[in-house]
Amino acid sequence: MLSESEAAELLSFLSPSTRPDVKAGATEFILGLSGHRDGCRYLHSKPELLVATFVLTSDPSVAIVKDCYHIFINLSADETLHQVLLTDVKVLPVLLKNLVDPEYLFSDQICTILSNLTRHEKTCKMVFKVLQEEVGLAQLVEIFCTDGYNKSAKLHYLGPLLSNLTQLPEARNYMMDKERCVVQRLLPFTQYQASAVRRGGVIGTLRNCCFDYVHHEWLLSDTVDILPFLLLPLAGPEELSEEENEGLPVDLQYLPEDKTREDDPDIRKMLLETLLLLTATKAGRQTLREKNVYPIMREFHRWEKDVHVTAACEKLVQVLIGDEPEQGMENLMEVEIPKDVEEKLKEAEAREQQELEQEKKRREEEEEP
Repeated sequence: MLSESEAAELLSFLSPSTRPDVKAGATEFILGLSGHRDGCRYLHSKPELLVATFVLTSDPSVAIVKDCYHIFINLSADETLHQVLLTDVKVLPVLLKNLVDPEYLFSDQICTILSNLTRHEKTCKMVFKVLQEEVGLAQLVEIFCTDGYNKSAKLHYLGPLLSNLTQLPEARNYMMDKERCVVQRLLPFTQYQASAVRRGGVIGTLRNCCFDYVHHEWLLSDTVDILPFLLLPLAGPEELSEEENEGLPVDLQYLPEDKTREDDPDIRKMLLETLLLLTATKAGRQTLREKNVYPIMREFHRWEKDVHVTAACEKLVQVLIGDEPEQGMENLMEVEIPKDVEEKLKEAEAREQQELEQEKKRREEEEEP
């Protein structure tokens, strides 16, 4: 990469008092380095360069600031740099302070960096701790739910950030605090048409929240009424019988002929996984059966072309139409699986994954001209 003397010279060019054109050349060079793995590894060994570059995120030149944020988006995409960015460069207090400023020009870039830094549990915990001290999850949700909070930024990547944070039990507890009504505020975003990133982030958040089965009854109750928000994106225009329509939640009855489904297969799969999590308890399974989820899934299965999504749908249907587990085994999340059975299940899942890949490849080949 660079010799020690070249690195020292580059560092001197990154000083705030350096001539703007020289500074711009230096940040462009580092941007180039940050664009590939070897460059990132080199910068990992030079935290002083990263600290100096981060200082320039408050430079008077918008072009230099833009380059600097692009550098930190690249660096935060590399998991091996997370620790350096959080502990040596100490990016969080500055990023969070700028994020809550409704006039700040680069809030979208900040959302992307924070989303990258929270992908893995260890650094996610560090981010959550500082977030609670500096801003608080309450304010983050408030910003996310306020349309046009920042005129210069769309803030869609707050969705994946919330999803990443809710891998932590303490963040989920906040989201599902019955006094705060946070989950209820997020529900309408499952159909937010302007951004698949925001939509997917919210559905990822809801899926994470559903891992805590103690809240399932509350989530499915009229207080939250999560079910229509998960089902509507999966429902199509197909005509159901009078009896089937009557049993559905009101929002899903007699849908119009132009009703379309969620167009992103990854989001459809997350919706199905969330519904499957809600069947972990006997009460959850009963609610989904009483609310006539099966006819929606039946029509969805006929329509779906993606093999991975189809597999997720089939798992849900099996639970909906299958027999109830024997007494003492009703909670599927608490059932102790014997080691040998667990191994067989893992083998079966690996086989299923392989078959899905082969099927996908076959379909792609068939579709090629």
